[in-house]
Amino acid sequence: MTRNTLFAPFEIIEGDRGRGLVLLCDHARRDLPQEYGDLGLPPEEFERHIAYDIGAEQVTRKLAAMMGAPAVLANFSRLLIDPNRGEDDPTLIRQLYDGSVIPGNYPMSAEERERRLDTFYRPYHDAVGAMIASVHKETGTAPFILSVHSFTPVMQGRARPWHAGVLWDMDHRAAWPLIEMLAEDKAIIVGDNEPYDGALRGDTMYKHCIVSGFAHALIEIRQDLIGDDAGTSAWANRLAPIVDAINSRADIHEVKQFGSRTGPL
Repeated sequence: MTRNTLFAPFEIIEGDRGRGLVLLCDHARRDLPQEYGDLGLPPEEFERHIAYDIGAEQVTRKLAAMMGAPAVLANFSRLLIDPNRGEDDPTLIRQLYDGSVIPGNYPMSAEERERRLDTFYRPYHDAVGAMIASVHKETGTAPFILSVHSFTPVMQGRARPWHAGVLWDMDHRAAWPLIEMLAEDKAIIVGDNEPYDGALRGDTMYKHCIVSGFAHALIEIRQDLIGDDAGTSAWANRLAPIVDAINSRADIHEVKQFGSRTGPL
């Protein structure tokens, strides 16, 4: 975890907007602004998945470099506020997470909640929206958005067999080919909406893709596979040609409304 006097809530990785592709990483970092200290937690908690998605930042950076695509990364820990939740989601600011109590999040006043939304959450989503809009303007067609996450090998004592999972709601245009092409490697077990369901009202994909009718997918990679430089490079190399093939499909760059399993848009 690093400390900066001037804390930027997001980072932009510049790329060729003409490619029609945007990469996102909601849980890239575990950093906190100085004024929040450590939220009352010991240092080892910031080595865990509760603070960030281990390996996701490095995969995103390498994929962006390989593909020449722009990316937006959140710079703040999900323990401060989770950018991949709707503003009314009860897990937006967690007070208890996977067995750990977060003292700095309890009690949470309405004023402090709004401050975190205004200072960190909304600027990140404004940056995501602006990047997607700039790619849309540059190409004149709908952009393809890929969000990179990671998940723990074990949760609540249960081993997870998947090497990667693809999360989606009702728009299958990117999800189906992503699952199919990953599964061509018989050594990989690919989850279809596993280990999580991609239908989450108000999350990043809902806010920026589902409502707008832009093709998208969220990939989850198991953290023990991307815990070092060799692992993140291997997964970036695996994903780059697949993402490029999906991005070259004509239907990916059309605006189409598929709705949501969470209810009316």
